[in-house]
Amino acid sequence: MTPEEEKVEILLIEDNPGDVRLIKEGLRDSRVINHIHVVQDGEEASNFLFKNNGYSDVPTPDIILLDLNLPKKDGRTLLAEIKKDEQLQKIPIVILTSSKAEADIDMAYQLHANSYLRKPLDLAEFVAMIQSFEQFWLTRVILPRKAR
Repeated sequence: MTPEEEKVEILLIEDNPGDVRLIKEGLRDSRVINHIHVVQDGEEASNFLFKNNGYSDVPTPDIILLDLNLPKKDGRTLLAEIKKDEQLQKIPIVILTSSKAEADIDMAYQLHANSYLRKPLDLAEFVAMIQSFEQFWLTRVILPRKAR
């Protein structure tokens, strides 16, 4: 397998530039070669995933990091759309949000999110969480093969 085939395509759906920066920093020294695509709202994410409106040549992500509270199209709505689509439903989705609401946690798992991570307020804890995400999801887990 060539290094390009081993590269993990990550779609980060996050509207907070500070969180985007922290996530990228946390994954920069990853043991796994990764490419992070960032979209800032649910509508743009939908276009990316369904390859519409200028996104026809983007790769299908291997894993998605999804914030629930997004402009234009809510992350909850987007999660439901992804999991209903036959081509996209097997992509693991990690909810990465500040929401502590039990209703959001329950809803995320009912819609088949693969895990739910709450964003810590402490900077060091945030970076440590991203590194543990990398260690588990990018090093230990065998991600589904994409339809080629």
